Amino acid sequence: MIPKSIRLMLAASLIPAALFAQSSKELNINQAIELGIANSKNLKLSQNKIDQAVAKLEVVKDNALPTGNASFMYNHAEIPTSTFSLPGGGSTLQLPKRADAFVGTAAVQELVYGGGKLKYAKESTKLLAEVARLDADKSKEEITYAVINTYYSLYKVLQSRKVVDQNLESIAAQIKQAQRFFEQGIVTKNDVLRFQLQQANVTLTQMDIESNRKVINYNLDILLGLPEDTEVKIVDPTLGLKTPGSLNEYIGQAFANRQELKQLDIQNKVADFNVKTVKANTLPTVGVGANLYYINPSGNFIPPTNQYLMPVTIGATVSWNFGNLWTNKNKVSQAKIEQSEITIQKDILSDQVKTDINKNFQSYQVAMSKIQVLETSIAQATENDKLLASKYKNNVASVTDRIDAETLLYQAKINLEIAKADAGLAYYTLLKSTGKITQ
Repeated sequence: MIPKSIRLMLAASLIPAALFAQSSKELNINQAIELGIANSKNLKLSQNKIDQAVAKLEVVKDNALPTGNASFMYNHAEIPTSTFSLPGGGSTLQLPKRADAFVGTAAVQELVYGGGKLKYAKESTKLLAEVARLDADKSKEEITYAVINTYYSLYKVLQSRKVVDQNLESIAAQIKQAQRFFEQGIVTKNDVLRFQLQQANVTLTQMDIESNRKVINYNLDILLGLPEDTEVKIVDPTLGLKTPGSLNEYIGQAFANRQELKQLDIQNKVADFNVKTVKANTLPTVGVGANLYYINPSGNFIPPTNQYLMPVTIGATVSWNFGNLWTNKNKVSQAKIEQSEITIQKDILSDQVKTDINKNFQSYQVAMSKIQVLETSIAQATENDKLLASKYKNNVASVTDRIDAETLLYQAKINLEIAKADAGLAYYTLLKSTGKITQ
């Protein structure tokens, strides 16, 4: 039986470990993207814009519904002169000293034909809702890329720290060896000091890397909506990258997926409806309606039998502002010019898309080539490091040559890890320029 005091001590010792475990989270790049999208405030704002556009569409649909109104009025009149003589010496009328009347009306109106304006307004608003959805898609792509960019930045820092840690372990072993050689009189004290100076310089690099890691990790926590003290553990994002296709394939994907191009196509359709709406000003409008009247001059709220009127009227109205036949043509020309501007904007954007994709495609090709060159340089640097290590042990090479060879090797390793991360980011940058990162 374990004593109670020991059990309490064991429990207390486990609490910090549990808290530490809660402050770290391992995420692969796809999980990070999902978190970033789920917690993005910008995407919530984009969704609000979509809701506004949909609400506006519903309002426009309501404009096509019949209109109706009703009113009820009470009038009271005081008549000081109760005698009224007709002109020309005619009869004399005796008027009451006061009079009351109740008058009510109810009307329903429906626009049967308005030149197609309501139809064009509905279609235009529906298209604008599609523009809002494309804006949301574009924001989603931007958030995805921001997560990927920050994720790769953290990956590069962690890989650099890993190589630096290995370098420090190697230097520590070199210092021990140099101290033994010094004790045996094989090398001078200067050799030991040179290795210790190298250790101090690499330690400073390690401190800078750790500072950068904390900054990038904090930014990633904010981006993903995680607690700000969460340490994100990275899974190698360069695994599973697809082999790139041809330049023309990516250009084709861009013309099919880029939200800006789709938006300009939709805006062109909206402009076409605007032209039709302006042309509709020259057409007549047709409306139908029904009216109900209630007239009660008896003065009583509930009139006696046969002392009130309740006529019902049904009518149709045709109106035509034919003056628009000669005042509307310049408005039509203006609307067509605005539409042609959208076409020109799409042509300009199409050229920009092509150059953007070509630039990103070439950058990715160069990044992949750098990996091959650095892998070769690491093999050469490793061989050179082994050779200099052997020469130094045999007191053939100087401490400077030994340190330079080791520095070249670890710098090549860091460059390779950074190149791999840059190649992965270049691949996602290329996909981003097609309008769809996740393919």
